[in-house]
Amino acid sequence: MSSSFFVVFLGLLLASGASVAQPEASASSPSARRIELTPDDGLSAPEIAISTGLSTILVFDSDMTHDEVELEGRDRFELVDVGRTTLRLVPSSHVTAGEKFRLIVRFRDGAAPGRASFLLRVHPAKAEPLIEVYRGKRTIETYQQEARELRAELMRYQGEIARLVAEQDAPGGLAGLVSSGALDEHGVTGRVVTKDVAQAAGNALEATSVKSYRSAKGVAVEIQLVVKAGALPWVANGATLRGKAGAELKVLRLWQQGPIPVGEFGLVVVEADAPSVAAQGAFSLKLWEAAGPRVITLGNVTFP
Repeated sequence: MSSSFFVVFLGLLLASGASVAQPEASASSPSARRIELTPDDGLSAPEIAISTGLSTILVFDSDMTHDEVELEGRDRFELVDVGRTTLRLVPSSHVTAGEKFRLIVRFRDGAAPGRASFLLRVHPAKAEPLIEVYRGKRTIETYQQEARELRAELMRYQGEIARLVAEQDAPGGLAGLVSSGALDEHGVTGRVVTKDVAQAAGNALEATSVKSYRSAKGVAVEIQLVVKAGALPWVANGATLRGKAGAELKVLRLWQQGPIPVGEFGLVVVEADAPSVAAQGAFSLKLWEAAGPRVITLGNVTFP
């Protein structure tokens, strides 16, 4: 198919919202997750998402016993930094998606619960950056802050619902692009970036062609993939687009032509919300499947 066809195809995709695989909710929100322990919570184990090379920090409202922090598979973490009330974890490249590690923290003051247990689950691309753990009563300020964050989250979801409703009411084709504001006088611009993209050595699939696109409101990456010999068919389940500074673009859609069989080519398109300023520079694109450790990482992805 010609490049001009794909420019039109991507434009229609930006307007239609058609997809066979919907990405997971974005985890780029800076707000902290809160875990509250009660005296009988010593044996419970909340699950926390971690990922290779990404930092997860646990902040406790009580002093820990520094020498009694137990971390299963500690040698597979490139950083385990234990402070008085903080614990920072950075998994190494030796962990695989879906693995779980038990973490046990003990406290100095002897109050109940005397310890806290967590289950660290490896995600292919996302990690929870900040976890606040409370053993006792929280101050009114923390509840007020949580209420503010919940209101902001509600407003975000309301905006998302309004956007989806507007998309459903919009016409198709070029008229839909114009009505949604995605198309300006510059149209949809595209660029072939196959030679510029850096493919990670451990990629489950090979990207034979990579093209990037920009509209007035967002960006998209079109990847042609082939499954390596001896592997099972592959279906993308989630995606992230992360800049060099660590900020993530909000992935709106993940579209796949269909399951990619062994030895055959398949098309995957990732669309993200990005004004022109936010999409400047190089990005790292990660794709992963629903059940299994196979991950695709493409570095140095740029947009027109």
